[in-house]
Amino acid sequence: MIFEATMPGVIQIRTEIPGPKSRALLARRAAAVPRGVPAVTPIAVAHAEGAVVTDADGNRLIDFGGGIGVVNTGHRHPGVVEAVRAQLDRFAHVCFPVSTYEPYVELAERLNRLTPGTHDKRTFLVNSGAEAVENAVKVARAFTGRSAIVCFEHGFHGRTNLAMALTSKVMPYKKGFGPFAPEVYRIPYPYCYRCERAPLPAGRCCMADRDHLERLFAATVDPESVAAIVMELELGEGGFVPAPAEYVQMLAAFAREHGILFVADEIQTGFGRTGTMFACEHYGLTPDIITTAKSLAGGLPLAAVTGRADVMEAAQPGGLGGTYGGNPLACSAALAVLDAMERERIPERARWAGERVGAQFRRWAESTWCIGDVRGLGAMIGMELVADPVSRAPDKELTGRLLAGALRRGLILLSAGTYGNVIRVLAPLTTEDAVLDEGLAVMGEALMEAVAGSRQRL
Repeated sequence: MIFEATMPGVIQIRTEIPGPKSRALLARRAAAVPRGVPAVTPIAVAHAEGAVVTDADGNRLIDFGGGIGVVNTGHRHPGVVEAVRAQLDRFAHVCFPVSTYEPYVELAERLNRLTPGTHDKRTFLVNSGAEAVENAVKVARAFTGRSAIVCFEHGFHGRTNLAMALTSKVMPYKKGFGPFAPEVYRIPYPYCYRCERAPLPAGRCCMADRDHLERLFAATVDPESVAAIVMELELGEGGFVPAPAEYVQMLAAFAREHGILFVADEIQTGFGRTGTMFACEHYGLTPDIITTAKSLAGGLPLAAVTGRADVMEAAQPGGLGGTYGGNPLACSAALAVLDAMERERIPERARWAGERVGAQFRRWAESTWCIGDVRGLGAMIGMELVADPVSRAPDKELTGRLLAGALRRGLILLSAGTYGNVIRVLAPLTTEDAVLDEGLAVMGEALMEAVAGSRQRL
């Protein structure tokens, strides 16, 4: 069945999705690429611009996935394209540990200034979020002389071995891949919608209890052996759950008192997504180390580890770095991204977009029984779908039908959550108002269709 867009706009559906050319490439993919690499949407992309993706069959779709939060400045932002072309005319690679070049140094200087805190900082660059997290742990262990790392239920920090140990969700990220790196200790995340403790008045977090935290550590790991606490201030893959401010402040104070470094994983929250440049600004938090990646370089592979100078200088020469880390093309792209963030006031645009999306989600929640919770910071908004508002049982099947219905209508949409039942919006922060509204209208149609299907099952 071919769906037409609900209003004149950017969506153009010319074939079924996936169309014949997409199916042909997917067949080649299946014969050449292992099944462990997922294909979340069955389309083959031919072109992308701003918030619009064109597939191999000429279908134009609105992208609310944003490369999983990578293109906050939009696909092929003109400033990023120009910067990469200019750098390519100079050189593409020399390896920073071998020969120094200015784009790397300039980007490190800017991240040192831009990240929270006025203290002296250092930054080094790697290729991916998982690599950034693993290096942050290396630095924390080198500085403190301690080995234990504390992380959280529902957290996601990557698919490499140590990052996988820090990641909470078993399927598909950990099943069959053990043994995992040792000295990793997991504690509950303040996920208020699914909290099993007695509820407190609105705006209060029952886990923001210092005595409770002390007892938790007493039964889990000696604080004096902990090098770092690694935390997403708003869960990404774990379901777009922002941590309550009072919990984060209590946890940060506990860490300081015990000499534990606080590592803020801002890989998905960073660079304007939450309505501020970094999520920790919502909490008045100055992390000891902050890891960034995804939208840092506008689509090119780049990640950064930024932290207190005394902490970052703990590693011996040669202990940090890599062949491709801080590639000059990616560094030039990142500098252009930071220019655009400031010039176009993109974090401010994220706040506006988040208000618009959140308001629509809440309207749906008022009239639709299956939306259990709407939450998020800035434009990092999610809605959790449940089979029953009383039991709050996650409804992964309903979520899948909504995603499929949206795609057939020309909207790329992603799920998240430990139970696979959260709809997340990661549209580029530069998405035009009319395009955002068109995408929301399509999502609403897909939601109503999915809910009707659930009623028929009942």
